[in-house]
Amino acid sequence: MIFSALSPLLRIPALSGLTREALLKMDAETAHGATITALRLGLAPEQSHPDGAELRTTLCGLDLTNPIGMAAGFDKNAEVPRPLALMGFGMVEIGTVTPRPQAGNPRPRLFRIGSAEGVINRMGFNNEGHDAAFARLKGQRIPAALGVNIGANKDSDDFVLDYVLGVRRFADLADYLTVNVSSPNTPGLRNLQADEALRRLLGEVLAARAKAKTRVPVFLKIAPDLDEAALDALAAVVLATDLDGLIVSNTTIARDAVAGLENASETGGLSGKPLFDLSTRRLAQTRQRVGALPIIGVGGIHSPQSALAKVQAGANAIQLYSAMVFGGLDMLDQLKRGLVAAVRAEGKTNISEIVGTQVDDWAAGRARLN
Repeated sequence: MIFSALSPLLRIPALSGLTREALLKMDAETAHGATITALRLGLAPEQSHPDGAELRTTLCGLDLTNPIGMAAGFDKNAEVPRPLALMGFGMVEIGTVTPRPQAGNPRPRLFRIGSAEGVINRMGFNNEGHDAAFARLKGQRIPAALGVNIGANKDSDDFVLDYVLGVRRFADLADYLTVNVSSPNTPGLRNLQADEALRRLLGEVLAARAKAKTRVPVFLKIAPDLDEAALDALAAVVLATDLDGLIVSNTTIARDAVAGLENASETGGLSGKPLFDLSTRRLAQTRQRVGALPIIGVGGIHSPQSALAKVQAGANAIQLYSAMVFGGLDMLDQLKRGLVAAVRAEGKTNISEIVGTQVDDWAAGRARLN
């Protein structure tokens, strides 16, 4: 995904001369680059007040001031984790990073579906590689949990070895690692989610983690396109390991939610609001299968109500990205205020007390946003 961030750019003073119409005409990757530059220059707003106690969250031993993170894909090269943290994210996940730099797929590779608030991308893990990301992150301290999302080079002879290299490189630097085997834009990558391939992947990744100086939590990011039988198999493999958690989910190759709309036929992964129902149902179905294993819920969060639904469907924490393309930088504050209000409305004192309260309804497709 690309944080084309049309409305956020309008909220950055140095760029406020750009009209929405002008930004809509701008190539999305150019707009994304402008956003990264603005953040790097310190032009984005910083959070002016502490998060409420209702939002404090413990995730795999990590103490978060709030359970809302920036998902991987925005800051692919670890250029702006600190500015993102200062904006108020509880966690910031950089990447996906691969051992060697790679250009990704040819342009155009990003497509907006404006009427549905959706995005289709086929970026292909474009990034500057391990060395560049490591150099930027080394010695850096940010007021949020730092995640590093690791992937495999498209032309690698052994995808699993690439993930092992990612663990070796970043285990002593990151607060958590994410093993991304669910992007639809690297041929063959999603095959690592199945049976023996997943056993080998997790076995070697966790063995590499065991050799690190510190025991960094490791998450596995999965696709929403897995059916229930595939989820059964995946859960059985995961629960037989000491994997720390799951991220549900990546983008989808399904197009039911945007059929007939502009750009809907483009190849790639669909994110944004149209992904919400599918990803949230898969989240709840995964929760049913993995018990108390921590889960980060991602996919289609676009309002306080949708953020709350992810939590009720079983997410211990959530991440967003595409929503800010359409909702702006103040989306983060809206989500926080909405979650605090929801906790109080339930007569609770902390968001952890409402995690998973509607798992069965979301898993069965009975739940709907208010």
